[in-house]
Amino acid sequence: MGTLHIVATPIGNLEDVTLRALRVLREADWLLAEDTRRTRVLLDHFGIENRPTSLHAHNEASRIEGVLEALEADHSIALVSDAGTPLVSDPGARLVAAVVSAGHRVEAVPGPSALLGALTVSGLPSDRVLFLGFLPRKVGERRLLLESQRGRSETLVLFESPRRLVTTLGEIVEVLGDRPACLAREMTKRHEEILRGPASELAERCRERPPRGECTLVVAGAGAAETAGHDVWSDEALEEAISDCLRTGASIRDLARDLAARSGRSRRDVYARALSLRADRVGEEG
Repeated sequence: MGTLHIVATPIGNLEDVTLRALRVLREADWLLAEDTRRTRVLLDHFGIENRPTSLHAHNEASRIEGVLEALEADHSIALVSDAGTPLVSDPGARLVAAVVSAGHRVEAVPGPSALLGALTVSGLPSDRVLFLGFLPRKVGERRLLLESQRGRSETLVLFESPRRLVTTLGEIVEVLGDRPACLAREMTKRHEEILRGPASELAERCRERPPRGECTLVVAGAGAAETAGHDVWSDEALEEAISDCLRTGASIRDLARDLAARSGRSRRDVYARALSLRADRVGEEG
């Protein structure tokens, strides 16, 4: 049987490509790329004649059957994203899951990563990290996600578009407090910029000089005082919050996820109590 290679590619500086990545890209029977035009730039630079086929969010499901057939025929397949390590806020997870489920081999070809690059230069703790990817576009969903991180001590890492950066930093200050943070912009490229300081200061600097290019934001986790103050909710407080959510029409699955993060209670406990309270409400209304 063949092998699916998950190949990391440069996030800016082409010198960051590994020798192994070049060999795999050159020898692969089938090369899958998120954006074939961007991948061709890399291939042409290193004289690799292999031509990529597109695999992106809109066609990933339709590619799976062909990939499985190729692997069954003992072909070698390489998967790359636009830049960096595939599957990190990029397409490919469904494909890899299908390949693993079918019993085929999947190999990582490690290399550049905006997530790890930003974390290592941030000056913030890197022993316990939580990656949030791109935050939701809707304000309410974004704030709920940030609120769920309020009492967590892990360093937070997230991707954000330049046009939303000031807004996101402002919401971080409002919801999480004015924590130490680091903004890594255009990493490894000619105009790379690393900004460090309180989140409010980074927001002001970005407001004065709007950033361009790809941005990775690293935010300190909750301090000891914040974590200690993140008490477990009482039964009464939890049931009151559940009732409020039910009145707004929130689904039990969503409220269980959000309230578990905020209350210090298990998701199973919140879910069970929500089911019970909803049943009581239906009984009263009936």
